[in-house]
Amino acid sequence: MSDNTTDDLVLIERSQRGDRAAFDQLVWKYQTRAYQYAYRLTQDSEAASDIVADAFVRTYNALPNFRAQSAFTTWLYRIVTNCYLDMRKKDRNRKTVSLDAPVGDDTDMTLQVESDDDGPDVITERNARERLVQKALRRMPEYQQTMLTMFHIENRSYEEIAEVLDLPIGTVKSRLNRARLSLREHLSENLELFDLA
Repeated sequence: MSDNTTDDLVLIERSQRGDRAAFDQLVWKYQTRAYQYAYRLTQDSEAASDIVADAFVRTYNALPNFRAQSAFTTWLYRIVTNCYLDMRKKDRNRKTVSLDAPVGDDTDMTLQVESDDDGPDVITERNARERLVQKALRRMPEYQQTMLTMFHIENRSYEEIAEVLDLPIGTVKSRLNRARLSLREHLSENLELFDLA
């Protein structure tokens, strides 16, 4: 057994006993690999982030059932894959209609809609904001990253976060508020990009 596998087993055992810091270390250790895998599946950075956040929430919830019959990374990749497949299933179930499809009985008439897509300047500014936020998040403690991700990306309620992290709702609210303030401080040099100045 490699040192890496042994380290993982120690962290998993500690996590199973309720040590959230140990689970945070697992997340920190594997979040980049999980994201790269999810990105390869989706070719979409936002979807990949959503999948990884969901996968780590599921991993946390299922950790008591992990029996080390396979490597942690294998188990995590299986969870990421399941999250991806669930996302695809939801997307397939959404009914869509082409904007170019004929309207009514007249087959010559097509729907004419002006594009509401963002222009290059808006896209560039949004990408710059996303890079700055990701850089700021990487400098923050893992538990703050996790809480911000669960609330703002996963759209988890305070109640859900409290259940996942086994914390009182008041604690979740105060820690999430401190995490937002910390994020704002990390972004202080670029507040004009976020309409927070």
